[in-house]
Amino acid sequence: MTLNEFMILRIFIRKILYFCTKQPKCDMNPIKRMLQGEIENRLRPQKVMLLFGARRVGKTVLLKNIVDNHQGKTLLVNGESMDVVRMLSDRSVSNYKHLFSGIDLLAIDEAQHIPDIGMKLKLIVDELPGVAVIATGSSSFDLQNNAGEPLVGRSTKFMLTPFSAEELSDTEPLFETLTETNHRMVYGYYPELYSLTSENEQREYLLDVVDAYLLRDILAIDGVKHAQKLYDLLRLIAWQVGSEVSIDELGKQLSLSRNTVERYLDLLQKVFVLYRIGGFSRNLRKEVSKSSKWYFQDTGIRNAVLHDFRPVSERPEQERGALWENYIISERIKRNLNHRLGINFYFWRTYDRQEIDLIEDDGQGLSAFEIKAGSKVPKQPKLFATTYPEASFNVINRDTFTDFIL
Repeated sequence: MTLNEFMILRIFIRKILYFCTKQPKCDMNPIKRMLQGEIENRLRPQKVMLLFGARRVGKTVLLKNIVDNHQGKTLLVNGESMDVVRMLSDRSVSNYKHLFSGIDLLAIDEAQHIPDIGMKLKLIVDELPGVAVIATGSSSFDLQNNAGEPLVGRSTKFMLTPFSAEELSDTEPLFETLTETNHRMVYGYYPELYSLTSENEQREYLLDVVDAYLLRDILAIDGVKHAQKLYDLLRLIAWQVGSEVSIDELGKQLSLSRNTVERYLDLLQKVFVLYRIGGFSRNLRKEVSKSSKWYFQDTGIRNAVLHDFRPVSERPEQERGALWENYIISERIKRNLNHRLGINFYFWRTYDRQEIDLIEDDGQGLSAFEIKAGSKVPKQPKLFATTYPEASFNVINRDTFTDFIL
């Protein structure tokens, strides 16, 4: 197939998808979230499922699907409602028995808005036999701090991300996955993007998500006084994706203390904007272990932070490589979260510049991955091979990537 034929076919597919979004009779299969089955399988009376995730990644839709699919009497409430807050304010067994008697599944959306939610959920599951609970929250530092300690031994935590390539692959042929990869590297996987039919709409949506949702979660916290500095920090991280980040250098560029930069980066993790990956080492003197790399949970958000939605083909080679690396690592992390694999992620580098992009440790063995934007197949670094002979080594490039993310 020639390049022109390939592009014509790609446009044809896009037109079909556009037609489907406009015509009610064109019934596209809904995209089922992989966590739905995981959560439903763990629902138990007197247990709490805590579902975290950034704003707009589909927590409410997933919660409603679980409620609709549940065999039994259910109740879904919104923690942002003052009526709900008021009804739950009387933290007594008699009040909760009156409110939830006969309920098999209590679902609370945006639970972080309810004061002392952890103690209230503990009382509900301890004193109301037969009640299972699901609570969602956009801000892990709110819900975990309020619910974490009281619910020790009573809760299971889940993390919902934007769509994964694996989830979309269940509703589309492999050919479409391949042809849409570059577009998705630029615009990402936020669910609502897939109801928008033009790139202008998608750009506007992502910019709004950054300004109105993600950063608002952080700026609402007491003690965050430098809104512009926080945004500038996020931009600096966006430019350094795939590179080791110096906290001291970031502080100098932003005129902020090291402690403040570290705190802001921690908050950006807790509102699910960034992932931190540390250096892997088992105390070999030549290995770098104290540095960090930062990646965006969603590449569309990364590009929105920079206001840069250029096609992948129009970007410099170095930036194409960084964007590809962020994309692959994000998908590997989504896979870990969706399948609850319990993997820890690292990069590996020595002081003499031998390096590997991604190390995965599942507690039983190591897997090493070198990530290349083209079709290059580099060799495994000799020091890593001799130091960790039991580890597997794989190259994720354009020819092989679907084997590792689908």
